[in-house]
Amino acid sequence: MAQPRGGVMPGARGTGQAPEPAEVLAALPVAVLLIDPEDRVVRANAECELLLNRSERAMVGRPLRGVLALPEEAGGQAGRGFAAFDTEIETRGSGRLRVDLAQVELVDHPGWRAITLHNAATTRRLGHSADRAAAARSAVGAAAMLAHEIKNPLSSIRGAAQLIADGVPVDELTRLMIDEVDRITALIDRMEDFTDTRPLVPEPLNIYPLLAHARSVALAGFARGVTIEERFDPSLPPALVNRDALLQVLLNLLKNAAEVLGERGERRIVLATSYRHGMAVSPAPGQPRLPLPIEICVMDTGPGAPEDIAEHLFDPFVSSRPEGKGLGLALVDKLIRDMGGIIQYSREGVPHMTVFRILLPRATA
Repeated sequence: MAQPRGGVMPGARGTGQAPEPAEVLAALPVAVLLIDPEDRVVRANAECELLLNRSERAMVGRPLRGVLALPEEAGGQAGRGFAAFDTEIETRGSGRLRVDLAQVELVDHPGWRAITLHNAATTRRLGHSADRAAAARSAVGAAAMLAHEIKNPLSSIRGAAQLIADGVPVDELTRLMIDEVDRITALIDRMEDFTDTRPLVPEPLNIYPLLAHARSVALAGFARGVTIEERFDPSLPPALVNRDALLQVLLNLLKNAAEVLGERGERRIVLATSYRHGMAVSPAPGQPRLPLPIEICVMDTGPGAPEDIAEHLFDPFVSSRPEGKGLGLALVDKLIRDMGGIIQYSREGVPHMTVFRILLPRATA
């Protein structure tokens, strides 16, 4: 008789025995509800008890609507999955909660479904928030003015400094002058990228060659000595994106991850993809949810952003590093929004990892 994958027979005893489904459910770090075809709660794990502030005994056997109210869109997804980021639900035990929610139908068990809930307060605001968009617009004006007023004279300043350096022995002051001018020029170049309001032209793209290219560039340069692990969904369909913009986003996120890892401890970055069936996100409050099923995650083992700036991590001129300019993640957010997607920052897993999650539209046939 053929053994199941992994060589462990069902019910086998010993150190290789597979855990029972109830043990797996209890160990999951997200809240899970199991719902039967009569729309009643059958199981609720420990994380669910904590999040909803109700015991499993108080929830089992009750209609789902007596425990929590799902978004209206979830009711129209019969037979299909449904997911929503940063959505508000009404609960009987904890009042209103903002959560990341997913509902999946159980294969081979018609009518049965599992609902997962993740407290949105433990993640960070999505990259499309209205406040961030307003801050970005004001920064665009300031950056455009600064770039126009300063960049033109910089070439003359550098030329004069170079002439001084060529005519006399290069001393420390002259070298410092040239380095500082180069630094300011690089800063303004980045600000000009941020002020570019030309629309991006999206196209259907197989993102895997692009991911491989970004990984190779990182390992050959700024991420030398860092492990970049791949966790890819091999069946991911083409995304509707701009190739150059997405490459710039990936390189910025990989560079940011490599810089925060330091030289000690585990230096690991994870590049992951998945297809989020039913994932829909509202681009702004009051607007309809749009399907964004293509997920790309850049994760690292670094310490994450300090609590006092984590809520504003994608705002212009906000940085967790003393030497940072605060434009890299703001530019990432802008490019993702220009492609119709969103980006989210969170700390997830045990032990915690920093996660930048990108959600993008799928290319239609």
